[in-house]
Amino acid sequence: MTSLLRRPHAQGAGLLPAWCHHITTATLRADLMAGLLGAVLVLPQGVAFATLAGLPPEYGIYTAVVPCIVAALFGSSWHVMSGPTNANSLALLAMLAPLATPGSDGYINLALIVAILVGAMQLLIGLLRLGSAANFISPSVLLGFTGGAATLIGLYGLKDFFGLAVPAGTSAFGVVTHLLQHLDAVSPAAVAVGIGTMAVTIAARRLSQRLPFMLIGLLGGCGIALLLGMPAFGGQRVQVVGAIPSALPPFKVPQVSWQALPELLGISAALTIVALGQSISIAKAVALRSGQPIDANREFVGQGLSNLAGGFFSSYVSCGSLGRSMPNFEAGAQTPLASMFSAVLLVLLVTISAPLLAQLPLAAIAAMLLLVSAGLVNVGRLRRLARENRSEFAIAIGTFAATLVLRLELAVLLGSMLSLVAYLYRTSRPAVRSLVPDRNDPARRFTPLEDLTEAQPECPQLKLVRIEGAVYFGAVQHVTDRLHDMRSRQPGQKHLLAMARSMNFIDQVGAELWEHELAERRAAGGGLYFHRPRSDVRKAWARTGFADRLGAGNIFDSKDEALRAVLPRLDRKICVDCTARVFRECPGSK
Repeated sequence: MTSLLRRPHAQGAGLLPAWCHHITTATLRADLMAGLLGAVLVLPQGVAFATLAGLPPEYGIYTAVVPCIVAALFGSSWHVMSGPTNANSLALLAMLAPLATPGSDGYINLALIVAILVGAMQLLIGLLRLGSAANFISPSVLLGFTGGAATLIGLYGLKDFFGLAVPAGTSAFGVVTHLLQHLDAVSPAAVAVGIGTMAVTIAARRLSQRLPFMLIGLLGGCGIALLLGMPAFGGQRVQVVGAIPSALPPFKVPQVSWQALPELLGISAALTIVALGQSISIAKAVALRSGQPIDANREFVGQGLSNLAGGFFSSYVSCGSLGRSMPNFEAGAQTPLASMFSAVLLVLLVTISAPLLAQLPLAAIAAMLLLVSAGLVNVGRLRRLARENRSEFAIAIGTFAATLVLRLELAVLLGSMLSLVAYLYRTSRPAVRSLVPDRNDPARRFTPLEDLTEAQPECPQLKLVRIEGAVYFGAVQHVTDRLHDMRSRQPGQKHLLAMARSMNFIDQVGAELWEHELAERRAAGGGLYFHRPRSDVRKAWARTGFADRLGAGNIFDSKDEALRAVLPRLDRKICVDCTARVFRECPGSK
């Protein structure tokens, strides 16, 4: 396993990962500030998400400690922060509630067992190097997913930004509905704190990118909340984080009965898909901003180890968190030390400064998340896709919409399916271009008819075509129709010379297509010839027997060789009266 963990960042000597060689005084300072922000942001998130999962509030804090450190140490991304998430919390509650009463000791025990099982499955996926499945998550899917997830984060943040008491478990759109139905309950003080936090953050960022602008913004929000709470300013109170229990996660070995294990394995398998779908999508989304390459297998190993360890330290299922990872990157994190600092600082902050942190305004944190969310919706790139590639734009918009209305892992799966469908559609229509030697080109290169500057005639007996793409079962009908149309429009072209260098793959059905074409051509008194087919294509023809029926004398390594062999097989009577003189080798050509 050691070699697997070292491979993605194999720089330097020994077992140290590559990021260790990038540590300087400057990076330590940046990581420390980013880690402090991450610790502050996860406080209300952890408490809220644990409640959503049916667990006591402190379990959300626990899940942001040990899993965060382990995932940072063994994962691939330098910026992804792991911990509790909304999707994992809701999925866990939905799956475990039928088995035990939420919040009970039995329920907590089941949640910890599930975390260990999920970790074991994730680790197995990584060690078996099955992470290549993540390569099917295209940039367009990530664009839509990131925008959709950011929108959800922003919508959930509206309740705290406006100081509303929204019932637990309310969906993102439910928050919007609640806001519209209870406009009279909006807290002017919370809105003032939120707007003030945004203003201070934006001003600090414009002043200097090196400043910890997010922390400065939070401090600004705290200051505004204090001012509004003074009698001179009306004594207006805003909602705060409140009392935080001890953040030091206790070690505990959960107990499981063999009778319950089969059902827990099924639950864990479903949650593994949820967690991995989120983690790799978030890692790739962050990588698009940071430019850092991601190793999916290593990412799965890191997530697996984090859940395995977390399950023994009172943590429920964790994964990469977009709401913490993007602020971590935006705050200037340089290495995974930022995640480790976040976990350690979280424990210290809750232990030492619990009374002060309890007064942190929820509206200030919500304002920070709204700013991050707004920056993640890449409208400019969506506009470029709309102009340049409509299918990719549709994939991005489809994934965006799915992220808003479906579970996150289902949205990623749907987006990947849309990408696959678009890819299959494109590959099912390989170009079959008619060629002629361009008489205006001194080299007489074979040029597609549509690329010529002026119309030029084709040979009345020999058809030249170039096949561009794979001829597999999904593309056979398209290629067959194109070749049939060519025969129908120009029945005199009984001979076909296919430029096959761009035909990069062929399967059994594709070989049968050429069998049929060969039979049709020879039955009409013509022939079928190929110029420079790839070695894999030749091997496929050899396996099917097509190579023997075609004959080695009908496969050529150069165009000159092909023309010297094929032109003498044409009907000389037609050549004598022909005025096209397409080839230099034609009788009477200059």
